[in-house]
Amino acid sequence: MKVLVTGAAGQLGHDVLELLRLRGIECRGADLAEFDLTDGAAAKAFVTDYAPTAVVHCAAYTNVDKAESEPEICAEVNGMGTMNMVRAALAANAKLVYISTDYVFNGSGDKPWKPDDEYGPLNVYGMSKVQGEDAVRSLMTRFFILRTSWVFGLNGKNFVRTMLRLGEEKPELRVVADQVGSPTYTRDLARVICDMLPTEKYGIYHVRNEGFVSWAEFADMIMKKAGLSCRIIPVSTAEYPAAAKRPLNSRLDGSKLAESGFAPMPSVEDALDRYLEELRSAV
Repeated sequence: MKVLVTGAAGQLGHDVLELLRLRGIECRGADLAEFDLTDGAAAKAFVTDYAPTAVVHCAAYTNVDKAESEPEICAEVNGMGTMNMVRAALAANAKLVYISTDYVFNGSGDKPWKPDDEYGPLNVYGMSKVQGEDAVRSLMTRFFILRTSWVFGLNGKNFVRTMLRLGEEKPELRVVADQVGSPTYTRDLARVICDMLPTEKYGIYHVRNEGFVSWAEFADMIMKKAGLSCRIIPVSTAEYPAAAKRPLNSRLDGSKLAESGFAPMPSVEDALDRYLEELRSAV
């Protein structure tokens, strides 16, 4: 197996590459310095020159609020950019892993979303990821679409790092309590990706750490585990306005993972413990 990972400088791409190397799998990372994925010819030339047997497409436009004022750029990267990667993968006869999001759903109700539930994005970012999913599904048969949520990892900015920084600076923080989902540690997500790559168990999966929490509950968990005295004050989404509308229900049904024979994801609490230890070791 020979794997190309896009978005290599990001949280997930970094961890996927690290785990592939630990498993002795030939791999290469690519980011904007290697090629611009919105340039179809450049993407195809790079991919076919490397000739991977699998492409893990982690690169994406991920600034959810900024996307509301840059819809064309967001769509170009996440929609057309993904289409370019699909065409490049097909030219190289490579299977593809596409990383998607809970934001493809409308956030109604309180039941976990299943992989075959209908789309209903509430914001520009979510719509652009739908466009990416459609590009994959319309042209490929050998693909994995992995929807995940609320990711955190060592190599980049995320909610946990923000809470740790603010928790050191402030006695209390107001955090949204009516948006519920599953924080996901990129090391755990990378493990699932690397487990899937050698298989032909193609399809759409929901991959997130086990357990559902609100942002406020997760923030409180972070403070307690980090030994910080900062108090978390739960607030509603309406009290915390943002440019992009967020789904209230980001619960993803991850049961297909075990049903397909893949090891289940660890709990959110376990993932946070390991991540905090990783941060301490990095310091």
